[in-house]
Amino acid sequence: MNIPAHLRYTSSHEWLRRETDGTVTVGITDHAQGQLGDLVFVELPKAGRKVGAGEACAVVESVKAASDVYSPLAGEIVATNADAVATPEIVNQDAYAAWLFRIRPTDPAAMDAMLDARGYQAVIGE
Repeated sequence: MNIPAHLRYTSSHEWLRRETDGTVTVGITDHAQGQLGDLVFVELPKAGRKVGAGEACAVVESVKAASDVYSPLAGEIVATNADAVATPEIVNQDAYAAWLFRIRPTDPAAMDAMLDARGYQAVIGE
């Protein structure tokens, strides 16, 4: 199972990466895309949308099921990945390269409370 040590994670299977400009990039984990199967549709929030921590703000749909993607942090969506919308299968090819959205968190320190790789590994039982 691919769980990069430099990222943070949520128990709802999102990964987070802090960027140098203070934003946080969010995507779904390799475990999540593996459980969903081949993705056929991705719906992302609009830039400028304000979201709360734990709020459903995106949808990924596979041949098996549709699943909400939750914002791990409160803040404002500042960018979305148009490539993931146009070709959802890129998430299956590399879940950690195919980010979904970037958020400017209202409380950047909240990211420190997210799971590290070992904590996420325990959540998924790997």
